[in-house]
Amino acid sequence: MTEKRIYATGKRKNAVARVYMKEGTGLLVVNKRNFDDYFTRDSLKMMIRQPLGLTGQEGKLDFYVNVQGGGMSGQAGAVKHGISKALVDYDAQLRSILKKAGFLTRDSRIKERKKYGQPGARKRFQFSKR
Repeated sequence: MTEKRIYATGKRKNAVARVYMKEGTGLLVVNKRNFDDYFTRDSLKMMIRQPLGLTGQEGKLDFYVNVQGGGMSGQAGAVKHGISKALVDYDAQLRSILKKAGFLTRDSRIKERKKYGQPGARKRFQFSKR
């Protein structure tokens, strides 16, 4: 008997999360560390658990996540996106719930590049006529 393992990729800003999911006891491992040790902010923990709570899958599935790039907030968003995509691969009926909540849409907002001759992306040096 082979155990079904599902893979999905989640992205947010510059962070990329590779999510491996299988049936289990609700274990969540991020970069070979415990989920609670890796993400210390409660708001990020809550955000990552949203897809599981919404679909009623908490405590039923194990997740092994490799995440790299970006900061903590971007990584948390990438993990959330990856978990949502993995849940849809696991059970296609969950798609409508996750889609309505907006968890399957990749948040494409990234940092705008700095323009040459200026101090930032949008900021300009003070204009002087004389």
